[in-house]
Amino acid sequence: MRPPARRCAPSQPPEGEAADLGAARRQDPPIWLFDLDNTLHDASRAVFWRLNGAMTDYIEAELQVSREEADALRLHYWRRYGATLMGLERHHGIRAAHFLAQTHTLPGLERDLHMPPSHRAALKRLRGRKILLTNAPAEYAKRVLTALDLSDCFEAVVSIEGMRVFGELRPKPDARSLRVVLARLKLPSHRCVLVEDTVANLRSARRLRLRTVWMQHYLKDNPHGPEAGLALHGKPSWVCARIRSLRSLHAWT
Repeated sequence: MRPPARRCAPSQPPEGEAADLGAARRQDPPIWLFDLDNTLHDASRAVFWRLNGAMTDYIEAELQVSREEADALRLHYWRRYGATLMGLERHHGIRAAHFLAQTHTLPGLERDLHMPPSHRAALKRLRGRKILLTNAPAEYAKRVLTALDLSDCFEAVVSIEGMRVFGELRPKPDARSLRVVLARLKLPSHRCVLVEDTVANLRSARRLRLRTVWMQHYLKDNPHGPEAGLALHGKPSWVCARIRSLRSLHAWT
């Protein structure tokens, strides 16, 4: 029987955020696990619409289906598994490396990326180890970090290629993959804080006793993402804090 997750420490909300930050200070600084898209930069504006189109193109060509069927499959697998690739690999024998290479070329990506300068400065000043944990491929993640001048912020990048359990792809929100990542990097779960825009990913992390931060800065104007229709002023029980600025994280250190 799984022991109950520890409750998030209560505190006064900093900077007007409805968050549990201030009393979460510890003698040792947290170990930060950051998502990438729509957490560190505005992927809704710069990336997602292009990726969706590229994935639909790929499915249409590889599976020889209509455009409408391809788009429906892309969306279905994303909603069911957390990543379109997982469904394609499992049900159609698509090779992950080929899919990722073909769909994430995104010419001119760098010029479209946006991150508020205050967020960049806050991230660079944030105490504690920082690890990127993303369902995106490694090459894409490196391009984004380089373009945003964040490459030196992270000691490691855990991409979708590193999210396999017993040979099977297990991207977020699969808790088994997160457990493997923690063991591989020797990270004590009680010191880790996952900062994410997707509440399903936060829920699985909380089950493993990580603290969880729901980043909402890019969600208000994103009607097509996984959080569409959610009340952003609410806070699910598995979310320790919700923030709109990375500066709020400094209250944890």
